[in-house]
Amino acid sequence: MADVEERSDSAPLNAPPGAALPAGPAIVSPMAPARPLDAVDRDILRLLQADGRASVRSVAERVHVSRANAYARINRLIDDGVIRGFGARVNHERAGHGASAYITLKIVQNSWRTVREQLQALPGAAHIALVSGDFDVLLLVHTPDNRTLRELVLTRLQSIPEVLSTRTLLVFEETDLDPYPADRRG
Repeated sequence: MADVEERSDSAPLNAPPGAALPAGPAIVSPMAPARPLDAVDRDILRLLQADGRASVRSVAERVHVSRANAYARINRLIDDGVIRGFGARVNHERAGHGASAYITLKIVQNSWRTVREQLQALPGAAHIALVSGDFDVLLLVHTPDNRTLRELVLTRLQSIPEVLSTRTLLVFEETDLDPYPADRRG
């Protein structure tokens, strides 16, 4: 971390001046114990979720710590697997995906790993979760239009042998929420 002070005041984390924050996921040991997060860590997470391109200098100023401290904390959050990567929040409709849906799936018992691999390969799959309750899997998809969504559900999903049934819930509107609203910070 000796090179932290040698960088430009506005240089992003782990990057030469002018470069963006790393985009790839962190590699984490599955056995590594999670370290507790304090208020500063949570503020850093909130800031980076709002702007993954924020410089270390900007983050440090906004959470009232030194650049070296912010740099060390962000790297620890990456190393611990708390931060899995950096990305853009996309307006799917403006990006050409005018149809979004949550699809619930009932699957054959003990087939999760096989089904997950097939779901990950689906065009437009954005989020996959193994859940408890009346169904087994919750899948979020974004497609260009309803015709493509229909094809994905009726042809692609229902042709997976381990999928017993599906139920499609169209998304009419969505809003990203602040993961650390002011009344829950601390």
